[in-house]
Amino acid sequence: MLEQDNTTPKPAKKPGFLEKLTNWEHWPAEVLYAPLAPIWLWYIIRARSFWFFTASNPNIEFGGYEGEAKTDIYPFLPEGYYPLTVLIKPGEDFETVKKRIVDSGLEYPFIVKPDVGRKGLLFRKIDSDAQLQEYHNYCPINYLAQTLLDMPVELGVFYVRHPSQQTGKITGIIHRQALEVYGDGVHSLRDLIIRHPYASLRAEEFFRKHEDKLDLTLAPQERYVLSYAVNRSRGARLKNVSNEADAELTAFFDKISLHSGGFYWGRYDIKCTSIEDLKKGVNFGILEYNGAGASPSHMYHCGMSLFQAWGVILYHWKLLYEVCAWNNTHGHPYWPFWKGLHYLRAVNKHLAVLDQYD
Repeated sequence: MLEQDNTTPKPAKKPGFLEKLTNWEHWPAEVLYAPLAPIWLWYIIRARSFWFFTASNPNIEFGGYEGEAKTDIYPFLPEGYYPLTVLIKPGEDFETVKKRIVDSGLEYPFIVKPDVGRKGLLFRKIDSDAQLQEYHNYCPINYLAQTLLDMPVELGVFYVRHPSQQTGKITGIIHRQALEVYGDGVHSLRDLIIRHPYASLRAEEFFRKHEDKLDLTLAPQERYVLSYAVNRSRGARLKNVSNEADAELTAFFDKISLHSGGFYWGRYDIKCTSIEDLKKGVNFGILEYNGAGASPSHMYHCGMSLFQAWGVILYHWKLLYEVCAWNNTHGHPYWPFWKGLHYLRAVNKHLAVLDQYD
């Protein structure tokens, strides 16, 4: 059974040059994946398509590799499986925005995030009309106002199902814990950030995002979440819990995949009260589904060697190709080269805006 770890991690030094050089977990993705490029090229040649992966999840634009909108994915999930969500466009009258949120039943606090985003960019927790208006006036793209799921367990579950089969398999599960600090009744939030071994590495960012609360003194063991975007790039603590995968949990994801009619290869990011409840299909919410661009993040923080990590990546690429090849011959053709190129250029421009405004 997974439990929330309320202890502050022991102080750790920032990885030095030698550690970054020898520990693959510190490598940029481009460096980690580069030696495997010939294998990816081989799949391109076999498929006779540069964008063969677009057939992986037919219901998602570009197969979910990059640039997919969350509001295009949610309708394919069973009703009630994802948080209450309101799509808001930049430039929309703020009074209209407030009315739509009230009418939807959404209440403070809630979170806001881009409809098309990545790595937690422009992800914020909103506590008031004033904060919402500030975000609305600042955000240059379509964004979502969404229920804040305050559940203790967040998981990334990688699931694959061949389209010709009714049952899939869970290839890995990662447990993520948000970057957070706990009060001691003495130090301010500013001090707690500085004293935290991981938050201190991004102190400037957190000082900016929590500017109005930096002088707040938290009560002993009072929890304060610095980033609700729970991923490696935002400082989350990760733990491989793939041992939790069993027939009951697989059946839960089989149900989702069969309902969607086109989610075959990817990672579900889910909040729940416990894995036991998730297996029963209660007390959970699907935050998002990452398709062909998903990485098997369960290979991190579990003591894998570089060659073991490469083996995990290649295994998932093999499954990806098999899914795509079958779908391509059953009514879901690969994207033409120029269509994919134009799409990816537009997505990269959009993501550059996110980087600029975050």
